[in-house]
Amino acid sequence: MNTIGTYLPPVNPVEEGQSSRLTPSQAQSNFSSMLKNAIEDLNHIQLESDNKTNGLANGSVENLHDVMITAQKASVTLETGVQVQSKVIDAYNEIMRMQV
Repeated sequence: MNTIGTYLPPVNPVEEGQSSRLTPSQAQSNFSSMLKNAIEDLNHIQLESDNKTNGLANGSVENLHDVMITAQKASVTLETGVQVQSKVIDAYNEIMRMQV
Protein backbone atom coordinates (compact mmCIF):
# COMPACT_ATOMS: atom_id res chain seq x y z
CA MET A 1 0.00 0.00 0.00
CA ASN A 2 1.34 3.43 -0.91
CA THR A 3 1.09 6.70 0.88
CA ILE A 4 0.49 10.10 -0.62
CA GLY A 5 4.16 11.07 -0.34
CA THR A 6 5.30 8.16 -2.51
CA TYR A 7 3.73 9.60 -5.65
CA LEU A 8 6.36 12.29 -6.09
CA PRO A 9 8.58 11.59 -9.08
CA PRO A 10 12.23 10.77 -8.32
CA VAL A 11 14.75 13.56 -8.67
CA ASN A 12 17.46 12.65 -11.16
CA PRO A 13 20.61 14.72 -11.52
CA VAL A 14 20.86 16.41 -14.90
CA GLU A 15 24.17 16.22 -16.67
CA GLU A 16 25.56 19.23 -18.48
CA GLY A 17 24.08 19.63 -21.95
CA GLN A 18 21.11 17.43 -21.14
CA SER A 19 17.63 18.97 -21.24
CA SER A 20 15.56 18.61 -18.06
CA ARG A 21 12.35 20.16 -19.38
CA LEU A 22 9.11 18.28 -19.74
CA THR A 23 6.63 19.20 -22.37
CA PRO A 24 3.39 20.68 -21.02
CA SER A 25 1.46 17.55 -22.00
CA GLN A 26 3.99 15.32 -20.18
CA ALA A 27 3.80 17.49 -17.08
CA GLN A 28 0.00 17.47 -17.18
CA SER A 29 -0.06 13.70 -17.64
CA ASN A 30 2.39 13.16 -14.77
CA PHE A 31 0.45 15.47 -12.47
CA SER A 32 -2.93 13.96 -13.31
CA SER A 33 -1.72 10.40 -12.81
CA MET A 34 -0.05 11.34 -9.52
CA LEU A 35 -3.23 13.03 -8.31
CA LYS A 36 -5.41 10.12 -9.43
CA ASN A 37 -3.18 7.59 -7.65
CA ALA A 38 -3.18 9.64 -4.44
CA ILE A 39 -6.98 9.97 -4.43
CA GLU A 40 -7.42 6.25 -5.16
CA ASP A 41 -5.06 5.37 -2.31
CA LEU A 42 -6.89 7.71 0.06
CA ASN A 43 -10.19 6.07 -0.92
CA HIS A 44 -8.71 2.58 -0.45
CA ILE A 45 -7.47 3.44 3.05
CA GLN A 46 -10.88 4.88 4.00
CA LEU A 47 -12.70 1.79 2.69
CA GLU A 48 -10.31 -0.53 4.54
CA SER A 49 -10.97 1.36 7.76
CA ASP A 50 -14.74 1.16 7.21
CA ASN A 51 -14.57 -2.58 6.53
CA LYS A 52 -12.53 -3.26 9.67
CA THR A 53 -14.81 -1.08 11.79
CA ASN A 54 -17.88 -2.90 10.46
CA GLY A 55 -16.15 -6.23 11.04
CA LEU A 56 -15.45 -5.27 14.65
CA ALA A 57 -19.08 -4.26 15.15
CA ASN A 58 -20.26 -7.56 13.62
CA GLY A 59 -17.84 -9.63 15.68
CA SER A 60 -15.88 -11.00 12.72
CA VAL A 61 -12.76 -8.98 13.64
CA GLU A 62 -11.37 -9.53 17.12
CA ASN A 63 -8.21 -7.44 17.01
CA LEU A 64 -9.23 -4.01 18.33
CA HIS A 65 -5.69 -2.67 18.01
CA ASP A 66 -5.61 -3.39 14.29
CA VAL A 67 -8.96 -1.64 13.80
CA MET A 68 -7.82 1.41 15.77
CA ILE A 69 -4.52 1.64 13.91
CA THR A 70 -6.32 1.42 10.58
CA ALA A 71 -8.83 4.09 11.66
CA GLN A 72 -6.02 6.41 12.81
CA LYS A 73 -4.13 5.83 9.55
CA ALA A 74 -7.27 6.74 7.60
CA SER A 75 -7.75 9.86 9.71
CA VAL A 76 -4.17 11.04 9.24
CA THR A 77 -4.28 10.33 5.51
CA LEU A 78 -7.53 12.24 5.09
CA GLU A 79 -6.20 15.19 7.11
CA THR A 80 -3.06 15.24 4.97
CA GLY A 81 -5.18 15.24 1.82
CA VAL A 82 -7.25 18.15 3.12
CA GLN A 83 -4.11 20.12 3.99
CA VAL A 84 -2.60 19.46 0.55
CA GLN A 85 -5.85 20.59 -1.06
CA SER A 86 -5.77 23.79 0.99
CA LYS A 87 -2.17 24.51 -0.03
CA VAL A 88 -2.94 23.87 -3.70
CA ILE A 89 -5.90 26.26 -3.58
CA ASP A 90 -3.75 28.89 -1.86
CA ALA A 91 -1.05 28.50 -4.51
CA TYR A 92 -3.62 28.74 -7.31
CA ASN A 93 -5.09 31.93 -5.81
CA GLU A 94 -1.60 33.40 -5.48
CA ILE A 95 -0.85 32.63 -9.13
CA MET A 96 -4.13 34.20 -10.20
CA ARG A 97 -3.21 37.41 -8.33
CA MET A 98 0.07 37.73 -10.21
CA GLN A 99 0.28 40.41 -12.84
CA VAL A 100 1.68 39.40 -16.18
